[in-house]
Amino acid sequence: MIKKFVLSLLLFTLFPLFAADNEIYVDQSGTGANIDLEQLGVSNIIGGLGSSAGNLTAFDLDGTSMTLDINMIGATNKFLGDITANSFTGLYNFTGSTNTFTIQVDPTNTYGANSSNQNIAVTGAGNTFTLNQATTALAATLDLDWIIQGSNNTVTSNINIDGATNYMDIDGSDNTVNYTGTGVNASAGGYFYLDHTGGQRTFNIQQLSTLDNDWLKILSVGGNASSTVCVVQNDQGTSTSC
Repeated sequence: MIKKFVLSLLLFTLFPLFAADNEIYVDQSGTGANIDLEQLGVSNIIGGLGSSAGNLTAFDLDGTSMTLDINMIGATNKFLGDITANSFTGLYNFTGSTNTFTIQVDPTNTYGANSSNQNIAVTGAGNTFTLNQATTALAATLDLDWIIQGSNNTVTSNINIDGATNYMDIDGSDNTVNYTGTGVNASAGGYFYLDHTGGQRTFNIQQLSTLDNDWLKILSVGGNASSTVCVVQNDQGTSTSC
């Protein structure tokens, strides 16, 4: 399995795409993979999900008990793709500005996306992060941690929760958080904890478990008159929204 993965990377480098900077194509299947990828510089891509530049495809990980360690240092980099896994560990570190992170985990309920542990560390400004986990499955016992330092960052996360924990620690101004936790068939609710320090902020939080309880804690220091905090907890009925 490891030899096949290394060979794929080597073959990719033999055929340059004549595009800006570096690109990594990964198509991995199997159990127990340990993948460590690092890119330094600007306009690099770890691609799938309709990636651009040299028109990469893939970044498709399928299997169980996988560990993925990503380090992207620089600006305007992209980390895009699909992860279909159970008992998955993801460690992501981004240092720089205007980077893009778009990941979906097990959207077709192939393995159930259970027992995942994901840690996202961000230092920089103007970054955009989207993480959708188990959109048609249940992210049972997911442990998701965000540590974001910088301004003008946008985080969007949609999780089908089942005993999942989503923790965000944000330091900086003009940051936006859009979080939706659903749990239609969950046997356990979800917990969302947001600890924020900074200036203007926009928080849109929805917890929509219909068969169990949800928990929420927000600590926010700073802001101004144009800041917005909207929280909706709904286990039935129709929300009037904010």
